[in-house]
Amino acid sequence: MAIKVYKPTTPGRRKSSVDAFDDITKTEPEKSLVKIIKIKSGRNNQGKITVRHKGGGVKRYYRVVDFKRVAKLDEEAEVTAIEYDPNRGPRVALIEYADGTKSYILCPQGLKVGDKVMSSKNKIEATTAARMPLENIPVGLLIYSIEVSPGKGGQLARGAGVGAQLLGIEGKYAQIKLPSGEIRSILKSNMASVGTVGNADYRLIRWGKAGRKRLMGVRPTVKGKNMNPCDHPHGGGEGHSPIGQKRGPQNIYGKTALGVKTRNKKKWTGKLIIQKRTKKRK
Repeated sequence: MAIKVYKPTTPGRRKSSVDAFDDITKTEPEKSLVKIIKIKSGRNNQGKITVRHKGGGVKRYYRVVDFKRVAKLDEEAEVTAIEYDPNRGPRVALIEYADGTKSYILCPQGLKVGDKVMSSKNKIEATTAARMPLENIPVGLLIYSIEVSPGKGGQLARGAGVGAQLLGIEGKYAQIKLPSGEIRSILKSNMASVGTVGNADYRLIRWGKAGRKRLMGVRPTVKGKNMNPCDHPHGGGEGHSPIGQKRGPQNIYGKTALGVKTRNKKKWTGKLIIQKRTKKRK
């Protein structure tokens, strides 16, 4: 993928860049692998807003991505197209098996049309996009779409350009270094795919103006210090006042925010974390 920058014909265009879509080989999605997403605008079944700053956005189909890849074990499939997915950063690859069955998978870095991919419970060649249990993957390789619970499908390392590293196998667990820097133990029988997720330049796109975010379904966010005291703990004061005599930033409900660890210390998976994450959340 490449990033395209246009001449600054407008103020919004001056600060923005766009995806070049050079790697896309098919523009229309596979009809049998799409479904409609109902836009809920951050509201629950009572119509109350439970997630702020959501609403609008363009209509788009959801591509049904196969994160498990267990329906056709030990059967080779051919990559027939690389497609754009409006619901995620990476591309999706359309693969077709010998019997005509088609499915979408996350497209890793380096996967091209005509390549062969396979998923197996046994040890197979560790080529790009090959999927197998962690115990069968050579130590040191980069992996993505990692299962947390057996049979649940890939949940970790699915974002554009990311990849985890298999550090070793010990007992019934495998040690994985995640993109955040966290090192955790995962059952060695869990499945993972070999490689790193493609479209790594996605994070370099500059959206440039609020209108492009509105098309993505993101509504404006107002700072708490711009509100009244009745609307936010940071509100009130003359002009653009600071947050006042508080121990730190708070959210709209008065709960401490920004840089505060929210993970439950009593969560049972805490014992599987060998080293905590080192990268800060953006």
